[in-house]
Amino acid sequence: MVVSASGPWKGGAAHQPGVQTRLLAAKVLAAVAGRGRSLKAELAAVLPKLDDGRDRALLEAICFASLRRHAVYEQALRQWLQKPLGARDADLKGLLLAGFAQLDALQLPAHAALSATVDAARALGRERQAGLVNAVLRRAQREGFPDARAEDAWPAWLQEHVRRDWPAQAGAVFAASLQPAPLWLRVNRQRYPRDAYLSLLHEAGIEAEGSALAADAIRLPVAVPVASLPGFGEGAVSVQDLSAQQVADALAPAPGARVLDACAAPGGKAAHLLERDPGLRLLALDVDARRLQRIRETFNRTGVGASAQVRAADAADCAAWWDGEPFDAVLLDAPCSATGVIRRQPDVLLHRRPGDIDALVAQQARLLDALWQVLAPGGVLVYATCSILRRENQQQIAAFLARTADARIDPLPEGFGHDDAGTRQRLPGEHDGDGFFHARLVKNH
Repeated sequence: MVVSASGPWKGGAAHQPGVQTRLLAAKVLAAVAGRGRSLKAELAAVLPKLDDGRDRALLEAICFASLRRHAVYEQALRQWLQKPLGARDADLKGLLLAGFAQLDALQLPAHAALSATVDAARALGRERQAGLVNAVLRRAQREGFPDARAEDAWPAWLQEHVRRDWPAQAGAVFAASLQPAPLWLRVNRQRYPRDAYLSLLHEAGIEAEGSALAADAIRLPVAVPVASLPGFGEGAVSVQDLSAQQVADALAPAPGARVLDACAAPGGKAAHLLERDPGLRLLALDVDARRLQRIRETFNRTGVGASAQVRAADAADCAAWWDGEPFDAVLLDAPCSATGVIRRQPDVLLHRRPGDIDALVAQQARLLDALWQVLAPGGVLVYATCSILRRENQQQIAAFLARTADARIDPLPEGFGHDDAGTRQRLPGEHDGDGFFHARLVKNH
């Protein structure tokens, strides 16, 4: 089967039922799997193009399923195509991956999946390849796909890291990372007590339950569109995983404290702190000026915008932004490998490279050393990541303590996860939360 160069995008067929959803799925998968783009960013760009919430949900489901089973589907393409698809055929390959996900992981009715996906090929300007798409998908329908071990989705070098760091839990980590994540909500204390908001959800027919591990957290076993959540647009509630919500408990600043969120975008953790105490004097930094708008939008929707400053700066370059007044509390939600949130970002397994870990560890150490200088004596710094790799987490903190005479660990309670030399690590799926690391450090007087 020979595939020719891409033709122009043809929009007419996109108006047929289901076709535009497959077209957009192909576009997202081509960008993510073919060009190394972020799944989160690509979905954010295309989801508004679909008016129906059911179509948006299907688009997300296709993309997530395609990436979770990416290794299996790539193997099928290698076996079933006489000639590999090249870079110019990324959109066609994305469409085939989307078709595989519909038939395999999502178990959609075969006729509808085949028809809409083949029509999408024509809408892509791939009239000559529509027969190819039809033939490959019918073969997939006929022969199916092999079962795969959960760890096979992970590159071998990263599997090795996980097995070395968490030998007893590695199998559970691999399995949990390929499962869909539940929807966690954070109730805004300035609008509702959690129990009152739970009652609103139940009155709306939405199944929900609170968590004993985080005072503002609500778990929805079945996800719903955020627009259907009571008061979402007015900031009554936000989407935030259980593990990320626990950052506020780990930091626990005193009332009215001066607080720094050093890597703040998109602003959820800073907003949570301000929802608990609007009197905090909070500075939210982010190195990427383009992301400041996300922080401001988060603050404005939740109603905490008047209580915080937002600034673009490299947090490690203190001379460029710090006014010399020490902070009582510092949150460093550090750049990391994101190995704890693969269930939400399956593209991490496609994009991460071995050299990334060395670079991230160096960047984290640079941030820790710099931000310790702006912390007041007796102050607290919480170092957090959404990684499960000990080099980025416990070993990073151990190295920091070894070179920082006035730093000590203030151990966190069991509800934050596995104890690791005074730090805490939750692994993916434990208590239905994301994989996440917390370390609470106190500066000696």
